[in-house]
Amino acid sequence: MSYKEVDNVVLFPSVKKTLEDESLRALQEKRYEEALDKLNHLIEYHASSHEIYIGKLMCLMELGDYKDAQELCEDLIANKDEHYYHYLHIYLTILFQTSQYEILMEQVGYEFEQNNVPELLREPFQQLYEMSQSMKIDIQKDSSSIYKDELHQAINQDQHKKQWQLLKKLSTLNISPSSDMFPLLDNNQIHPVVKTCLVQWLVDSKVSEIIPIHKFDVSLDIIPTQLDKIEDLHEYQMAKKALEMRMENNPSLQQLIEQLIYRYFYVIYPFETLSEQTDIFISAAINVAKRYFQIDVNMEELSDDIQKWMDSIQMSDSLYLSIIEE
Repeated sequence: MSYKEVDNVVLFPSVKKTLEDESLRALQEKRYEEALDKLNHLIEYHASSHEIYIGKLMCLMELGDYKDAQELCEDLIANKDEHYYHYLHIYLTILFQTSQYEILMEQVGYEFEQNNVPELLREPFQQLYEMSQSMKIDIQKDSSSIYKDELHQAINQDQHKKQWQLLKKLSTLNISPSSDMFPLLDNNQIHPVVKTCLVQWLVDSKVSEIIPIHKFDVSLDIIPTQLDKIEDLHEYQMAKKALEMRMENNPSLQQLIEQLIYRYFYVIYPFETLSEQTDIFISAAINVAKRYFQIDVNMEELSDDIQKWMDSIQMSDSLYLSIIEE
């Protein structure tokens, strides 16, 4: 009787013993596909054990099926049984071999925080952590060099959207901008949205140098460590509060107004421009949103200041969306 024929009958002890012996022999002789088939048959009949699962993990890894091996490890770890740390050690090995260094480091950090790692595994876990950290740094350096080369090429070719995308990628590498990037902020050829992305990176990296920036024919010397993030800007917070006082009954319209306000501040960042005109600015944003929704707006009844702000908001919105897709 073939093994496939026992699917609808009880797995007798003799059959179970035969499958176990044959799977072990196949594993020892490196016949991994055959061993995996027999081990899967045992698991299907709920005749599994710690040894069966370890054998299956070995087969999957030897066959290069790290995806299934990782998923099986995650299921076994979730059970938190007495073999937890054995499965975890294999899991960390899979993460390292598949270059998932960040996940590995987070997992090891969590385990050490719990302070339950067996003494025999503390050193291997620490070694995996340190090797992952080293590999991650090397990857970041390599990626940084590639992205920087691509960025300079994109600048030479006036590819503004690509410049922004590359700066976003660089900012996720947990490295600080090099000083050769600072002059981009004073370069008239660089898109204002791209400059905002670079300023955000400088702020996040806590750069403390004095750096000149030029936007919309205005120049300013900034010290990134002294700058608030866009969401924390006093003028932006005041605009949000002013808008709350004038809530629209149309949720979609309200959302668009909020987007217009944020996009304006994103484009002009880190400059401040509202002064004492917050209410006028909000009126302008509301009217721009209404026009986008094809709601009648009597421009003749609007003050010159409101119309000027409407022009600025529309320009900022256009500049923002020309680079950032939402």
